Amino acid sequence: MTQTEAATSVRRSVTVSATPERAFEVFTAGIDRWWPRDHHIGDAPLRESVLEPGEGGRWYEKGEDGSECDWGRVLVWEPPHRLVLAWQISADWAYDPELVTEVRVTFTPQDGDRTRVELEHAHLDRFGARAAQMAAVFGSANGWPGMLDAYAATV
Repeated sequence: MTQTEAATSVRRSVTVSATPERAFEVFTAGIDRWWPRDHHIGDAPLRESVLEPGEGGRWYEKGEDGSECDWGRVLVWEPPHRLVLAWQISADWAYDPELVTEVRVTFTPQDGDRTRVELEHAHLDRFGARAAQMAAVFGSANGWPGMLDAYAATV
């Protein structure tokens, strides 16, 4: 992978013991069950991660104090095969409605009741001078690999 590719996209995958329907459901409606509690941008501790179903749905957090912080929105909703989310969190970990990177997730059936879940966080070049830094964060154990492990353990 070249330096430019590394700064443009982060890809990870996991195979889970579930049908695509179940895998999609846990990733979306069940996001609060696997999203790490320390991954939030609000001032208050995270009470709930929310992903509203359907194109245009909100992706946001609810704080223990009742506050809400947007993370992005649903761009593509094609259960149980594909999901695309707008990630609108800046390199300073604040909601930025002008920034749109994409979290693309596909759910592909495998032998038996298994599903390969592939995640690509794309357009990281939109972070500008901090693109490589953000690619490193998203690709780290505390980024998408760790979150996909938590997701797989929940499915």
